[in-house]
Amino acid sequence: MTPLDRIAIISDIHGNLPALEAVLADVAARGITRIYGLGDLAGKGPDGAAVIDISRRVCAATVQGNWDESLANAEPDATVVWHRRQLGPARLAWLRELPGTVDFRLSGRQVRLFHASQRGVYHRVRQYDGHDAHLQMFDNTDFTGHGAVPDIVGYGDVHTAYVKSFANKCLFNAGSVGNPLDLPLACYAVLEGHFDSPEAGPWTVSLIRLPYDIEASIRQAEASGMPDLEHYINELRTARYRGLTPKPAPVAG
Repeated sequence: MTPLDRIAIISDIHGNLPALEAVLADVAARGITRIYGLGDLAGKGPDGAAVIDISRRVCAATVQGNWDESLANAEPDATVVWHRRQLGPARLAWLRELPGTVDFRLSGRQVRLFHASQRGVYHRVRQYDGHDAHLQMFDNTDFTGHGAVPDIVGYGDVHTAYVKSFANKCLFNAGSVGNPLDLPLACYAVLEGHFDSPEAGPWTVSLIRLPYDIEASIRQAEASGMPDLEHYINELRTARYRGLTPKPAPVAG
């Protein structure tokens, strides 16, 4: 039997170089040579320039995330200005030209990868959203193009890894390499199957979580003088999103 090809799917690195290095070491140890990136390489963390340079070298393709688009195009505020300064014009130009989707065949199944959803990089779909929202992720739109409808969809954006199968389809979120918001562990996905094959065959999707040196990432962030440092440190240590407000205390009685 022909061995299955393995493909690593990495997403939402957010300038966290120690996390990316840990994930790439794990990818290499598994003998995986094909990697796809699902965007948000920079922003939040301090080492976006290094992350972009490594991603350009190791990824077969990278799609654009919302932070990539914002850093390249948005009206600047203090945070955007700081990150743009670290990246420089050439990297910002590269982010600006990233595609929205990547499509390929795997063991006769059509696979589509994007950052956030079928509607664009700013339309967010969470694990706990309803059945219809998840099913619509397989739709062709002007953003995705109108080619073959996918059987397998992988995305990032929400920093929460999961796999869901339904209606002869599979939806998965690759989690976050550098800013996970479900568990304080770097996360990526692995697809296995016969790459670029139209013939039906076996395939799998799995989620890989691994520890990395969070305190090294925090020391790099502290040394960089980056904005929003306290929020970033708290997210790395707790995997709790900065936008969540504390739950009110229960009322006695």
